[in-house]
Formats: sequence, structure tokens, C-alpha cells
Amino acid sequence: MNEEKLNAYRDLFEKMIDMTTDPENFDRDRFVAVLKDICELFHIAKGVTEFYKSVVDENDGVGEVLIDFDNGRGEKVIIKRRLVTKAKAVVKGTIYAANEDTFTDEELKKIDIMLRALLSFISRNRMQKALEQTMFYDPVGYRNFNYFMRHLDTLNEKGMIHGNTLVQINLRQFSIINREIGRDAGDVVMRKYYDRIEEIIGGDGVVCRLGGDNFIMIFKTELLDDILAIIKGYPVVYGTTEDKRVKVSAVAGVYIVPDDYVYERAGDLFELIYVAVQTAKSESKGRVVYYDKDTENRRKRILSIWRMFPEALEEQEFKAYYQPKVDVVSGEIVGAEALCRWIRNGEVIPPIDFIPLLEQNTDICTLDFYMLDIVCKDIRRWMDDDRKPVRISVNLSRKHLIDTNLLESIMKIIDDNRVPHKYVEIELTETINDIEFRDLKRVVTGLKDEGICTAVDDFGMGYSSLNLIKEIPWDVIKIDKSFLPTDEEKDSDMMYKHVVAIAHELGLECVTEGVETYGQLGILRDNKCRIAQGFYFDKPLPVEEFEKRLEKAGYDIEDDE
Repeated sequence: MNEEKLNAYRDLFEKMIDMTTDPENFDRDRFVAVLKDICELFHIAKGVTEFYKSVVDENDGVGEVLIDFDNGRGEKVIIKRRLVTKAKAVVKGTIYAANEDTFTDEELKKIDIMLRALLSFISRNRMQKALEQTMFYDPVGYRNFNYFMRHLDTLNEKGMIHGNTLVQINLRQFSIINREIGRDAGDVVMRKYYDRIEEIIGGDGVVCRLGGDNFIMIFKTELLDDILAIIKGYPVVYGTTEDKRVKVSAVAGVYIVPDDYVYERAGDLFELIYVAVQTAKSESKGRVVYYDKDTENRRKRILSIWRMFPEALEEQEFKAYYQPKVDVVSGEIVGAEALCRWIRNGEVIPPIDFIPLLEQNTDICTLDFYMLDIVCKDIRRWMDDDRKPVRISVNLSRKHLIDTNLLESIMKIIDDNRVPHKYVEIELTETINDIEFRDLKRVVTGLKDEGICTAVDDFGMGYSSLNLIKEIPWDVIKIDKSFLPTDEEKDSDMMYKHVVAIAHELGLECVTEGVETYGQLGILRDNKCRIAQGFYFDKPLPVEEFEKRLEKAGYDIEDDE
């Protein structure tokens, strides 16, 4: 290797190292140009780099392959390297040359050094991108809440927070859209709706997904009318023909950042807009609510709830109320659902006032485990007092599904209280995306293996209903009261009849919620749904009253009209 070639190599290699160690000013085109010069210097015909997030992805061929230089003469492999990072990602590099080209040992050593440096850079760069993807994007590729909060901080640092408007939206009746056109088409619709908002907002703003069908955005205030038009209703084509279209609309909370607004932290703005969108979800308030004095009072109430929650747990202010599940033929109490009631200073705080708020973070998970522990303690006490226990169902929020230790946490509470598994039932609601679906299947399967009954709550309200009960090993299906006809509609109970029939066909225990009249009880009997839950028998009862109900033979079932 002559002196001239060695000096050229040193110069190019130095440029390459400078670029790879200055990520903030990295220019890919300039970097590729340097790699090309190195290849031409050593008569390299082709260079291939590969990146895989795991060995499994490598084996499956799922990764990123780049060929930044190829003169069409790469016939033989002269160097091949494979690097496995501490995070178990795989980086590979292969150098090709023409058959007639030969290399000295010194040249091969220099090429190998260059390749190893390149692979090290690719490893760091791709892992940084993977970390960015994990932290700031959700599993299906939408920007997430972390991205939004970071964007707000960036706007403030640049002195650009004023002149913007924040909007949080909740897509209206999107579960029905998904149920009608299918999950895959529903995903396409949501993405196109999101893309249209992003197109209007442009590069100065951002729209992010909070989860499910909830989104939050910030943009220049002069674009507000255009965004409100999309919120009011936007037709989305989801197929190859124009007739496959659906109109998507949303409810929204709006906060126009005033000129005198003092930014302290991103979470403050989120609190303001959250209150507005929650108010918008109230039917009496309409589809769009602007933040004002009324919403400020509501915000203070929300903050008060969040502040009181830890103390309320410590003071045992959350109580389990039990709503009986009753055999529609014998009137026997065969189970109950445990419902949370917050009693503070002798007053009951309605669940609607605190459950949605706690679901905004992991507080709801803390409360769910607290309730499960209360229920297990009550069951254990009934057994120790020689009372006959019944199976009690406990609701768990979807927020739990991301917890990989959920099954272990549930079983620890049950087993620490020495409760036979057959007396506990876990209720979970329908999921809204593939990621949650897989997690739900994992949890339900694990509970079944432990002998814990599982119930799908509010069946029929989500879009994935049939797939949900076909692919997940539930024990119980709870039919939402919206499927149960009123006395006036009892001759048009086709939907209810089919849902019950499907449950029977799949061997599932069937419970109907919201039974309020003797006539509705007759509909359950006619369709062979054996278990009812609703005000016809009882409202949710404090534990002392429920225990008195258990001591009786059950309910006398007779026409109350």
C-alpha cells in the first residue's frame, strides 16, 4: 500500500469518524459520498449493511438492508462482519469485490477497520432511532403523548407557544364504525383522518395519539376553522371505490393560548385541554367546548380528585358495593359484581366523577388492585364465618394490559388472602387495537390456567366482539344492556337473541346487565339466558346489606306490574 493511497485512506477515514461522532450535524449524503470514495480507493465493488432489532428478526429477515455503493461488479465476498449489541440487536456488514481484484493483507486490514467502525456507528444510530420510536411513538406508528409534551417544551424554548391553539378530540362512535366495516378498514379510516389533520396543521404543529380514538394537537390559531370543519365531519374513503366511505366526526376541547399565558410546564396545558374535552363529551354541552371559567372550575375539581386519591386510599374511603347476579328461574344469588364507591366525609362521590380521571394514569390500576384485595378479604371472611360464598367479579381497567406482571400481581392478591380461585372472576372490557388484543389474550389465557374465571364486560359495545370471543378463552360473556329490549320493544329482540345464541354455541356462561322489569326477565328466560344483573333485583349494595341478601333464600320472582 503506497504512501499516496495510505494518506488518502487516512484522510477519508478521519472524515468518516468526524461525521459519525457528530450526530447533531450528521449529513447522510456527505457521509455516503465519503463511503463511495473509500470504496473506489480500495476497488470495493459493493458494500451492504444490515440491521435487525433481534436475532429472531434476523432469522425472519425482518430488518433494514442498505446498499450505499454498488458498481455492479461485486462477485465475491472479501470481508463479512456480524455484531450483536448488548441490547441483542444484530448489525451485519459485507464487502464485495470483482473476481479479478486482489488485496494485500494491509489493505484488507484497513477495509476491515473501516467496516467495523461503520457497523459501530450503524449500531448506535439505529438503536437511537429505535429508542426514539419506543419513547415517542405508539406500537402502530402514531406520535404519542410523550412526543406531544416534548413538542410543547420545544415551542416554549423557542418562544413560540403563543399564537397557538390546543385541541383534544375523541372520535365519535368509532367503535360502531369498526364493528360495521371491520378492524382493518377501521385502522385505515383512523389513519386517513389523522393524516388529513396533519396535512392541515403542517410542519409548525403536531397531532399525537393519546390512545384508542383520542388525539391531541397544537397548531397556529389561524388554522382553527379548518380543523373544526374536520371535527364536524370528514368523509374518509377506505376502499378502492368511492362507495366504501365513512364520515368521521369528533367531540373536542379547545384552548386558545392567550397572549399573557405564562408557560411553566407542558402538563399544565394538557390539564386545561383535558377538562374541556371531558366537558365536550357531555351530551348537554355539544361537540366542541372552549376552555372558560366553567371548565376552570371543573379543572380544579379534577386536580382536587387527583390530590385526594392517595389520602383516600390510606383512609380506606373506597368501598366495595355488591350488585347481585341472580338465576332468572330460581331467584338464587349465584354471584355478584363488585363496584367501587368513594365515601368521603359521609358523602358518596359518584364513580363518573373519579373513574375517568384515574384512568388517565396508573392510579386506576392502584385502585383496581385495592378493590380486588377488599373483595378477597370479604370472601375469606365469609368462609371463616361458615357463610356460603358466591363468585365475585372484579373489574380491571384496560390500562393493566401493558403490565407484563399483571397475572402475577392478581394471583398474589388472591393467594395472599387464601381465597379459592373458583370464587374470583375478573372482568375485562373489549379492546380497540391489535396490541391490546394480544395482551388481553395473554392475560385471559393465564387466568384460565390458574382456574380464575374471566368475563368480557359490555359485550357488543366494541368493534371486535365476535373475534374477541372466538379467539380468547373467556368463561363468561356479559351482554350490555343496550342489547336488551325494553318492555315496549320485546317483540323486536332479534339482536339480543342472536348474541345469547352465539354465547351458548361457544359454551360461555351468559349474564345480561341492566335488567329492570319483569318483562325483560321474561326475555332472558325465553332466550335461555340464566343469569340477570340489574335494578329489578337490586342496586349495588354495601357489603353488610349484601351479606343479608346472601343469608336469605334468594329473590321471589314475580310480575311487579
